[in-house]
Amino acid sequence: MLDMPRAREVFEASEDFTVGIEEEFGILEPGTLALDHRFEELRDAARSEDDVLAESVAGELIESEIEITSGRGSSFADAAARQADHRARLFGLAARHQAPLSATGTHPFSTWQEQRVIDTEHYRRVEDGLQYVARRNNTFSLHVHVGIRGADRAIAVCDRLRPVLPELLALSANSIFLDGRDSGLQSARSQIFTKSFPRCGIPDAFGNFAEYADYVELLVRTNSVVEHTQLWWSVRPHHSFGTVEIRICDAQTGAEESTALAGLIVACAAQAALDHDEGVGFAHPSRRLVEENFWRAIRWGLDGRLIDLDRGEEFPAQAVGDRLLAWTAPARSALSVDVSLPSENGAQRQRRALAGGASMEEVFAAEVSESRRTYAGTRVTS
Repeated sequence: MLDMPRAREVFEASEDFTVGIEEEFGILEPGTLALDHRFEELRDAARSEDDVLAESVAGELIESEIEITSGRGSSFADAAARQADHRARLFGLAARHQAPLSATGTHPFSTWQEQRVIDTEHYRRVEDGLQYVARRNNTFSLHVHVGIRGADRAIAVCDRLRPVLPELLALSANSIFLDGRDSGLQSARSQIFTKSFPRCGIPDAFGNFAEYADYVELLVRTNSVVEHTQLWWSVRPHHSFGTVEIRICDAQTGAEESTALAGLIVACAAQAALDHDEGVGFAHPSRRLVEENFWRAIRWGLDGRLIDLDRGEEFPAQAVGDRLLAWTAPARSALSVDVSLPSENGAQRQRRALAGGASMEEVFAAEVSESRRTYAGTRVTS
């Protein structure tokens, strides 16, 4: 399952800037909004009621979670349109089956001890290998795949995106509640997932595909991994798709927020590839320096300050959106990716509601309502 020469061939044959979007949702009880173990029910309903949805629904670790995928889009616009249709189909299906869906990075009060891992070979292997670490990971996120042609070029893009990851996390922070209380964090999801799973979070810079392949082959040889999906980094080369997959972001409450963030992620990956092609120099910061910003994004999100690693100076995290838009302007122009970021992220919105006197349960109910309103959208007829 880990054939590195074959993975190189996949990247050499890949097509630049194709896009795939994956979004994870919690499945809820209609009355309490607690997590509910109904993935198999919704999956089977999708198979029997909607041929399009049947191909785009997937499981993701626990029985109270469901993932929707766009499939391979020829461009960001194509993938975004596909995903909008698939989302609307999923929310329509969930409504017919009285199964509300949530789109925050964590569930505020359902405990991890009550969740069940789905019964597939892959997730049985994950649970067996990681035990508590896997069972504790009841989180929901946004993943974006961007096609990158060339194995060495894909590694160059992954390397360039390392210091960008905390900035994307700050923009996406949307998980302040965990275990029935305010975590004090902006992205509790990142703390319990990326800080717990092995081979996760910020990877080292590899420099080229040969170095990366040597590392993976060492892991295989020493019985550390058996498939590339056990490399859970927040940016990784996907061996099967020939894409760079960016996995740092919390799930987004609103569809517009999620689409805008996905567009910015595509632009970041494309800009990294264009910079590489044009020989734009870049000094790769150490993992320990990137981790400083990673922690700041987890703890304070857009309300804190990040470090400009080139200058060695702090700057307001609220400025990160404008900074990334400025850097990616050439790629966005070339790919016709229009990004309109919201004025605040989900964590800021929820904390504002708390400060106004709302309870945790009321804040979450409002988030669920917003997800239903925006993700349901208008379904594209087949």
